[in-house]
Amino acid sequence: MRLAFGTLSVLPVRVPYVDRAVAGRAMAAAPLVGLVLGGLAAGVLAVASYADTGPLLAAVLALGSLALLTRGLHLDGLADVADGLGSGKPPEGALRIMKASDIGPFGVLALLFTLLAQTAALTQTGARHGADAAAVAMVVAAVCGRVAIGLGCLRRVSAARPGGLGAMVAGTLRPATVVGLAVLLAAAAAGLGAAGELGPVRPAIAVGAGMLAATALLWHTVRRFGGITGDVLGALTETAATTVLVVLSTG
Repeated sequence: MRLAFGTLSVLPVRVPYVDRAVAGRAMAAAPLVGLVLGGLAAGVLAVASYADTGPLLAAVLALGSLALLTRGLHLDGLADVADGLGSGKPPEGALRIMKASDIGPFGVLALLFTLLAQTAALTQTGARHGADAAAVAMVVAAVCGRVAIGLGCLRRVSAARPGGLGAMVAGTLRPATVVGLAVLLAAAAAGLGAAGELGPVRPAIAVGAGMLAATALLWHTVRRFGGITGDVLGALTETAATTVLVVLSTG
């Protein structure tokens, strides 16, 4: 748990010892980090809604707080993966681009459209179904993004390069673990939706869509890079979370 929160959040947690077994369990615990961070962001959204800021500003504040709570880690991974994929270079060249500290045009575009989609979707959910539904969407999206991290840690998924988070966690989780977490989240999301305006069906579908979108991205990145990196895990998080928010904003 210390490693999960220390790696995936801004919380200053000290981790005395890390090996692949510990790292794998930390990635399995990532949804709990998403639950805490999503809950805090939902709290920001609720306070903003109570202050009558309007759904747009409430969504911006909630998403901004989530970015702060993660040090922008997953957004940075998304941008790096977009630059690597957009470069069209062989795996070695693409990985060098991803490791560079600067951001290229593909990364800028990926961040721009992802944040616009998240903000628009969360705003639409709040305007259509109310602040409580938007808060539920925030939590479900945050947790689903961290469940999607497990996809990159599945057995038979290799690391694209030695060293780094990708090499530490690649191949550490069984498929049953990730599937179980996804099913548990879908059931919990359906329950939360049934208690409010969203209903039980759409939240469960949103979780499934988020996991499918992340799976498609994982397949493409593994094919292009030869495996995963820490940046790929961040991109999986943002892809799943964005898909959940978009699906919940429809209907």
